[in-house]
Amino acid sequence: MDAGPAVTNPTLDLLERRRSTRAYAPVPLTEEEKAAIIRAAVRAPTAGNMLLYSIIEIEDQALKDRLAVTCDNQPFIATAPWVLVFVADWQKWTDLFEAGGAYELDGLEHRRTVGPGDLLLACSDALIAAQNAVVAAESVGIGSCYIGDVLENGEIHAELLDLPPHTLPIAMLCFGRPARPQEPIAHYDRFVVHLNRYRRLSPAELAEVDADLQRMHEPHGLPPGVSTHAQAVYRRKFASSFMAEMNRSAAWWIDRWTHGEL
Repeated sequence: MDAGPAVTNPTLDLLERRRSTRAYAPVPLTEEEKAAIIRAAVRAPTAGNMLLYSIIEIEDQALKDRLAVTCDNQPFIATAPWVLVFVADWQKWTDLFEAGGAYELDGLEHRRTVGPGDLLLACSDALIAAQNAVVAAESVGIGSCYIGDVLENGEIHAELLDLPPHTLPIAMLCFGRPARPQEPIAHYDRFVVHLNRYRRLSPAELAEVDADLQRMHEPHGLPPGVSTHAQAVYRRKFASSFMAEMNRSAAWWIDRWTHGEL
């Protein structure tokens, strides 16, 4: 098990304490707090300094209520004091290329499609910015929770958020002051860190990891019908109906991204 870092400072302590917050005190964020979090987000590293993302601030309560349903029926989304959607965005650049006469340049093999590499870079930009927002919020006592389910129900979310073709909502974040004290969650570096090259674990190592993960995440025992932590995660996550929808929608988003007209 990971005993935790020997080196510490206020930033590392903050990151060690951080956990997802799904119950919020009924206290709104101040405009100053919102501005500071947004500022931290846009200070994040970005590919080529192109800011390949956009942030949609969800203020309308009816829209939050709807997202709480379409994002896998999670009522706490509707109660979050502040909600941001981080969007991988090449649309603003293709619009700017058109407006700025980029397609009139001589001596180039012009591109008329936005490809998967563009998508991956934009997703990276958006997620790095989102994590900056998470850390900034935590530093002023505001908790957060990532909502990956905004990728589901692609047709619905594209319409709800009025998203053009070369955009993809890679993550939604709910922010608010925790309604109760938060206990930190242990993490297990052995399941994450490799040296120099990727190394697949042996069956004996995998059995040890499974037992360690079970002790961390299910200390009171496994749910009925499963005998390992791997089985529990497989049933609850990987083979679930919501992941089937996530994968269907992801394919829809990618096809829309690649084949939408410039």
